Amino acid sequence: MQDIVAEGINSFASPIVTVPASFLQALQSLQDEIAALKGEQFADRQEIAALRLKLASLEKDRDTLSENQLIQLRLIHGLKERRSEPTHAEVSRAERIERYLAARSDHRATYATLRGILGVDKDLLNGAIGALLAASPGKFKIVRVPGDRRKRALIMLPK
Repeated sequence: MQDIVAEGINSFASPIVTVPASFLQALQSLQDEIAALKGEQFADRQEIAALRLKLASLEKDRDTLSENQLIQLRLIHGLKERRSEPTHAEVSRAERIERYLAARSDHRATYATLRGILGVDKDLLNGAIGALLAASPGKFKIVRVPGDRRKRALIMLPK
């Protein structure tokens, strides 16, 4: 009996292990799946890196557009502020309109008549009338011509 026990203690197992083919096939399919997942992971990491670069580029473009928009708004605001003051020519035209209306007995003139007297187009006349109305509020009024409602006239109101 001691021989059997000594034989069991002193003996080593065989270095060759037999694994069933079904286990080997299952291991191979798992290894293939792991390799495929690693490939997908690598592709996903590359895609994420590309998306981060694109996001950084888009953020930079957005910042540039925001700065440009701010500059444009400041320019527009500056133009509006500068436009609030009538020009020398508009003031001169407004004074001529005022003298003309004061000289007329009815203190009234149509826009067409004023354009003819000043020798200007509609836009310049509107600028001059705007300067006139701003310089002396309550002294002038714009009304429709009684015979033709499409036409406008400027009236100097009594003091």
